[in-house]
Amino acid sequence: MSNDIFDKKTEFEIYYDLQNSLREKVIIYDQLPEVIQYIAGVDVAYNDINDNMIGAIVVLNAETHEVVEKAFHEMEIAFPYVPGLFSFREIPSLIEAFKKLTIKPDLIVCDAQGIAHPKGIGMATHLGIELNIPTIGCAKKRLIGSYDKNLLGQERKSTQDLIYNNILVGKALRTQNNTNPMFVSVGHKISLETAIAWVLKLTPHYRLPETTRQADYLVNFLLKNKNAFLSE
Repeated sequence: MSNDIFDKKTEFEIYYDLQNSLREKVIIYDQLPEVIQYIAGVDVAYNDINDNMIGAIVVLNAETHEVVEKAFHEMEIAFPYVPGLFSFREIPSLIEAFKKLTIKPDLIVCDAQGIAHPKGIGMATHLGIELNIPTIGCAKKRLIGSYDKNLLGQERKSTQDLIYNNILVGKALRTQNNTNPMFVSVGHKISLETAIAWVLKLTPHYRLPETTRQADYLVNFLLKNKNAFLSE
C-alpha cells in the first residue's frame, strides 16, 4: 500500500490539531456506571501476508473474568506509523470490532497510554472519547515522564507518581511482587485512583491485566489461524 498522500509533514497537521481538540473533551474524573458488569480489553496486530491490521476486543465478566464475547475486524492499514499519532492508525479497526459486539463493555482497558502521552491523547484516551466509554491506559512500557525507581517497592500494589512537565500523568504500578511495573494512566471518564483499583482487580495472578491477556491471545490466534477470518 502506498502512503504517498502522507509523505509531506503538512499532511499531519490536521491530526495534531485534532489531538488538541480531543484533549479538551477528556474527562479525568469518574463517570462510570454505578455497576461495572462487563469490562473489555483491546489489541491490534498486523498481518504481514497482506499488510492488513486486525483489531480485536474481548469482553469479560468484571467479577469472574470469564470471557463473554469476542469480536475482531480486519482492514487495510490506512495510516502510516507517525510518532505521536499512533491512535489514528489503530483505532479504526477497534471501532469496527466494537460495532460487532452484542454485549457492550462498561469499561475498556487498553494496552496503551491514556493521558501519559506527549499531547495528552494516547490511544486509550482517544478510543474512550470516540466510543464515549470509560477507558484506562495500562501500558507495559513508559512513553513519557519519570518516576523514582528507588522508591517503588517490589511488592504488589506499590506505586510511584509518573511526572511529565511537573504534572502527574499516571502511576508506575507493581501488579505482582518483583515484576516490572505497569504504567497506568487515565484514559477517559475515570480517575487515576479508580483506574489503579481496576488494574489491580484485573491482575490477581499475572503482571498483565486479564483483559490485555485475553485480547493479546485472540489477535495472536487469529494471525496463526488465517481461516478463522472466514467466520467473520
